[in-house]
Amino acid sequence: MTDTRTLTLAEIEDLSFRALVAAGTSEANARPLAQATAATEADGVASHGLAYIPIYCEHVQCGKVDGLAEPILSRPKPGVVAVDAATGFAHSAIDKGFDALIPAAREQGVAVLAIRNSYNCGVLGYHTYRLAQAGLVGLGFTNAPASIAPSGGSKPVVGTNPFSIAVPGVDGEPALLIDQSASTIAKSEVMKHAREGKPIPVGWALDADGNPTTDPEVGLKGSMAPSGGYKGVGVAVLVELLAAALTGATLGINASPFSGTAGGPPKTGQFFIAIDPGATAPNAFEAGVSGLVDAIRAQEGAHLPGDGRRAKRVRARTEGVPVSTATLTRIEAMVS
Repeated sequence: MTDTRTLTLAEIEDLSFRALVAAGTSEANARPLAQATAATEADGVASHGLAYIPIYCEHVQCGKVDGLAEPILSRPKPGVVAVDAATGFAHSAIDKGFDALIPAAREQGVAVLAIRNSYNCGVLGYHTYRLAQAGLVGLGFTNAPASIAPSGGSKPVVGTNPFSIAVPGVDGEPALLIDQSASTIAKSEVMKHAREGKPIPVGWALDADGNPTTDPEVGLKGSMAPSGGYKGVGVAVLVELLAAALTGATLGINASPFSGTAGGPPKTGQFFIAIDPGATAPNAFEAGVSGLVDAIRAQEGAHLPGDGRRAKRVRARTEGVPVSTATLTRIEAMVS
């Protein structure tokens, strides 16, 4: 069993912030990424949490991401917010975009945010969660370096390309939050198994010839298995169209990897749609959501997408989060 140490969310944010700044990230760029790291650990998604901080820092130092970048916002149309991340961290670009997207959606009923020249945005549901907290239905899409092959092929052409939707609730938490990749499992989970020298389950990844493998290293050199076969490929292509083609970002097939130091900035993209449910269904939305949620919860043993993360999130606020001591030791050495 991995040795762990329990940290509060504030301690996780502080450690992340100090490591990012020590690596050459501006405080303005380090803060939103540190906040997201703490939130990700709270949700129990350790593969995208503190374990990623050394990778972020390495990428600042090698130039894969510009830690001092200042995102540039434009408003090409009243309902469109565009942000050039300037090869900096996605979180800063998303923050700047949300500052304009949320009021635009409230005023017009719907608005979109297109981000280009970006980077890994971490857990996509973290961002749509914030839109739901603002009382909006938030949809998010992000493309990634190619790791899924097309149906019938073996060469990756699209990334794991997650999508997320968060629906506002009445208690400050989303009533429903879906966050899933187009692959059976997030690529970061395969990378985590590779770092730890552990085999992966059959169905997570394929070798270079398109055959199933339990070796994470082989899978990382091959392709990720799409969720639901050809249907997962369809989801990945849909996300690629929204997050890359529609934003002017780099296609996954041309983007440098999110891991390692080779290739320069990946320049991938994110696309968000924010909808005011009071504009589309002013007297029916809440009842519609409640009817759906209640029907699911009425079944013994059934659960909603996002329930697991929600329970962990609430518990982490008072109990903190157990974190790998090996990860902590590595990060603490970076700030000592």
